[in-house]
Amino acid sequence: MATEGPDARVVKRSLVIAGHRTSVSLEDAFWRRLRRIAAERGLSLNRLAAMIDASRGGANLSSAIRVFVLEAEGAKPPRPADDGDYPNQ
Repeated sequence: MATEGPDARVVKRSLVIAGHRTSVSLEDAFWRRLRRIAAERGLSLNRLAAMIDASRGGANLSSAIRVFVLEAEGAKPPRPADDGDYPNQ
């Protein structure tokens, strides 16, 4: 059983979506990754959240964001482990 570390701590933050302030609760790890995805796409966090909100269907926003982050992370090529087993090329 995993222990609850800093990444698992749920943090509530306010976002502005379609001109309305809303609170979203996510684990720290999801907030960090969501911010990174927004930066990589040249979007503000609020804009990315609005895009997720517009496409979420009936899911709650926190769940839709988690699924979005997992799918976005899954679309990236895996990062090689830096364990020294690979020769420099």
